[in-house]
Amino acid sequence: MVTLAYLIPLFPLLAFAFLIFFGKRFGDKSAWVAIGASLLSLILSTPFVMGAVQGQIFVHHFEWLRIGSALFLFGFSIDALSAMMLFVVTVVGTLIIIYSVGYMHGDPRFSRFFAYLSLFMASMLSLVLANSLLMLYISWELVGLCSYLLIGFWFEKPSAAAASKKAFITTRVGDIALFLGMLLLFFTTGTLELRNLNHEFLAPFASQSKVLTLAGLLIFGGAVGKSAQFPLHVWLPDAMEGPTPVSALIHAATMVAAGVYLVARSFGLITFFPDALLPIATIGTITAFMAAFIALTQTDIKRVLAYSTISQLGFMIAALGLKGYGAGTFHLMTHAFFKALLFLGAGSVIHGTGTQDIREMGGLWKKMPHTTFTFLIASLAIAGVPPLSGFWSKDEILVSAYESGMPIFYYLLSITATMTAFYMFRLVFLTFFGKPRKEFHVHESPAIMTIPLWLLAIGSALVGLPGSPWMNHFFQTFIEGSHGAEHAINLFVMGISVGLGAFGIVLAWLLYLVFPAVPEKLGAIFKPLYLASNRKLWFDELYQATVIRGWYALSSALAKFDLGVIDGLVNATGIGNLRLSDIQNWIDIHIVDGAVNGVGALTRGFSSALRKIQTGFVQNYLIISFIGALMLLFFELRK
Repeated sequence: MVTLAYLIPLFPLLAFAFLIFFGKRFGDKSAWVAIGASLLSLILSTPFVMGAVQGQIFVHHFEWLRIGSALFLFGFSIDALSAMMLFVVTVVGTLIIIYSVGYMHGDPRFSRFFAYLSLFMASMLSLVLANSLLMLYISWELVGLCSYLLIGFWFEKPSAAAASKKAFITTRVGDIALFLGMLLLFFTTGTLELRNLNHEFLAPFASQSKVLTLAGLLIFGGAVGKSAQFPLHVWLPDAMEGPTPVSALIHAATMVAAGVYLVARSFGLITFFPDALLPIATIGTITAFMAAFIALTQTDIKRVLAYSTISQLGFMIAALGLKGYGAGTFHLMTHAFFKALLFLGAGSVIHGTGTQDIREMGGLWKKMPHTTFTFLIASLAIAGVPPLSGFWSKDEILVSAYESGMPIFYYLLSITATMTAFYMFRLVFLTFFGKPRKEFHVHESPAIMTIPLWLLAIGSALVGLPGSPWMNHFFQTFIEGSHGAEHAINLFVMGISVGLGAFGIVLAWLLYLVFPAVPEKLGAIFKPLYLASNRKLWFDELYQATVIRGWYALSSALAKFDLGVIDGLVNATGIGNLRLSDIQNWIDIHIVDGAVNGVGALTRGFSSALRKIQTGFVQNYLIISFIGALMLLFFELRK
């Protein structure tokens, strides 16, 4: 049975291949190929998840490459962490794909969209199952490719094309760091196997603490890019340019989850060399606070949720940096459900109204009851209202911060939790309640979209219970294993958490429903803070003025340098009367174009010769087969 795990990512991969080649012929029915493949992955994952819950670990690998004494294995490993991720990716991913049938109806590239979704699922599932950092890295890059394809799916929009390039290039910075970290780890310890990232294996390398601390930080650099942590967070808000189901998949179940998963996978390394922990906790906390602050004033429904994702990922990274392994991974699971629900709810709103600007909305609850109530459940969950899932996981993170011995982390994360409740219910009140601010021909989404909303709403309400005191912190005991610690209820932190969440919700109610004129006045009074939040702390402008212009200037300087060198060579050879443009034209025509045209001519010539064999006469084909058989027999007899 253990080898059946290879089929988990294989089914979506086969669906991708089928849809790319034949999907267009099937039209809207092509979506069911992607749905069927995802469901098969979910069904196949179930026995492995159940086995992991019972304490089993499934491992299967084979020798892929041997270089000297170095052996590289390919295969899979399913333990508690990967089982949890299998559950999240297959369940949430399948619901998103089903929802997409209604959302993408009528799109001219309908089948291609579902092909890309299937490849995204295959890439993420193989990443989760990977037994080594090498296999994880290959899947990691495939996830990045899929994000590029899906964010820029509507590439005819300049903003979508720019967003896909921005995501691809920004995350490559983190990927380079990850690759360098892998090299340091391999040349220091001789392994890239994930099972070896534990204290027992690493103990003989204690004298190499500086090198391996750097390796841990570089591996974390990969997560900074993929999980949109400060300062590489700038790509994720723009990723909303893709279709909304893509946003849900990226923000909830796949791409950004991969970075947190990588840090959790490397937890043994970063805790054995603990100098890496403080930078990780600091980056996570800064990201959580900064993104929540920016989300306070955003007016695009998907952009609010994008910054919310960045902030929640910061919570998870901060928890892992504060040794809250169970807390960080617990929030990763609960967040997948309520964030997928929020994005799909936003997609339903956009589908019904045709706008993304929350300033134009209002009063939608009467005409979109399913969307409203499911969105409200998700908002309550992310705001930390008990007993919904987000309360239990966020509370665990705050407890980790409170007990870390560094109060600054607890204070900043508590303020961030308050801002979270405020900006989420600002979004809820402006979108669904109050008076309509613009006339829309609003309609509720079809059942193919609302049924996944309700299923995700059930998950958002209940998926946190296994980690609650009501179930004796079962999830933490299951996921932590060797990283485990005693879990006790901290009533002080719990009470403060509930009070801060309630304060944020009530404040949003007062400002946006009871006294709707006040926010504009407050914006004028605190104009510097308002502008800093609304302009996203000017990060895009800063990167444009420094990194991007710097690269343009460097490229221009190198181009001028190259031209100067060529001019010097021309003069040195005594052909100074020959213009540089003549040389460039000759190279373009005879070398560049010549190579391309030569390949085309070779292909045409080969095709012309091969075409003559295809006569349509059966007797000719029999003669060719007979001659081929004689040749095979001749060569076999000569051996």
